[in-house]
Amino acid sequence: MLIAHGGGPTAVINASLYGAIEEAKKHNEIGSIYGALGGTAGILEENFIDFKTVDQKTLDLLPFTPASSIGTSRFPLYEKEYEQMLEVFKKHNIRYVLFNGGNGSMDTCGRIYKVAQKHDIHVVGIPKTIDNDISVTDHCPGFGSAARYLATSVAEVGQDVKSLPIHVSIVEAMGRNAGWIAASSVLARKKEGDAPHLIYLPEKPFCEEEFLEDVERLYKKLGGVVVVASEGLKNEKGEPIVPPIFKTGRATYFGDVSAHLAMLVIQKLGIKARSEKPGILGRASIALQSEVDRQEAIEAGKAAAKAACEGKTGVMVGFKRISNEPYSCETIFIPIEEVMMHERKMPKNFINERGNDVTSAFIKWCKPLIGAELPSYANFR
Repeated sequence: MLIAHGGGPTAVINASLYGAIEEAKKHNEIGSIYGALGGTAGILEENFIDFKTVDQKTLDLLPFTPASSIGTSRFPLYEKEYEQMLEVFKKHNIRYVLFNGGNGSMDTCGRIYKVAQKHDIHVVGIPKTIDNDISVTDHCPGFGSAARYLATSVAEVGQDVKSLPIHVSIVEAMGRNAGWIAASSVLARKKEGDAPHLIYLPEKPFCEEEFLEDVERLYKKLGGVVVVASEGLKNEKGEPIVPPIFKTGRATYFGDVSAHLAMLVIQKLGIKARSEKPGILGRASIALQSEVDRQEAIEAGKAAAKAACEGKTGVMVGFKRISNEPYSCETIFIPIEEVMMHERKMPKNFINERGNDVTSAFIKWCKPLIGAELPSYANFR
């Protein structure tokens, strides 16, 4: 069995790796459990580690290790590289391939499946993305931890702004073209008036005039205002409100949206404003890892390894929501063609009409994924 990681890492990508390894150990037909060091580059360079030679104490650290312990990659692949990978699989007698990643990685997984299907090589995808934008599945491992990090951070920023209510704090959330992470900041609220006071998502065209109206109204009411804005905000023309710094293929390095919005507040409203951009701090945080996210990531890895050994191929592990209260999900298998490069965005019923907040339906959906209840704070104002 060969396991590879693709794309940006998460706080639980190694938990899925752990689940796959532990399940693979149960199958006597698997002589070696390889990890590709450096993603697809590791496959092409035949740079593998055999997890059967790694002591259990070290493996047990995987679910609590941030980023990708075996590395990952993000570069374009063409037909010749897929054919090269097939030859590598044959050379090393690899019969099972698990690919753990997001949209782009599931496209890679699907293409590997197509070249390998006639050679008795089983290929299964494991979903991974903080952006939560993979199609069909209810949610993706990685998102719950990123959501917990942002909600906790916004709650703490909210306390700071409330204690000295003289400025507007604008927190920028990752998420690319989907607003799932930005929306999750709503879980910071314990009562009316708590931060975040405004949430802006890329699914709704950003209107500068309405934004300034919203900020000014709340500043007059509250003094301090906390705004959460997605990095992928676009205007009515579908253009990024801040031009990307750099773009190559699907990888976009967004301009500084929070700094841009803070400058608008300063220049056009004459109000002090600050910008905060947690960035990869949110996807690397083990301290704020969601235990629900961690456990589901392990289950996804186990399900993928078991499915491959049972003969399944050309599928991705997904999650089907059974209930919110009590929270319950089950693993399902989704044809890989249904998730290759398909981007799942926030549905309309999760966003309020003005486009500056989320709905109760989103809160009910999201809350179970971040795990334990966020802390409560002492407030005397």
